[in-house]
Amino acid sequence: MMKINKIVEMSSPELEKELSELKTELFKMRFSLATHGLDNPMKIKQVKKDIARIKTVLRQREIANKN
Repeated sequence: MMKINKIVEMSSPELEKELSELKTELFKMRFSLATHGLDNPMKIKQVKKDIARIKTVLRQREIANKN
């Protein structure tokens, strides 16, 4: 689980890279869950929240840059 402070400190390209990695991880975890190979299903929830946090910070920066 990523802390919001760490996310805010990262640059936008780093956040884009992390976002793509998390999406790939989420896909793999969903696939494992479907084939009954996932040990901790709550991990999916944590990854989804991290993705949402990163998207939120990216959107805030996008809005700030427009002003």
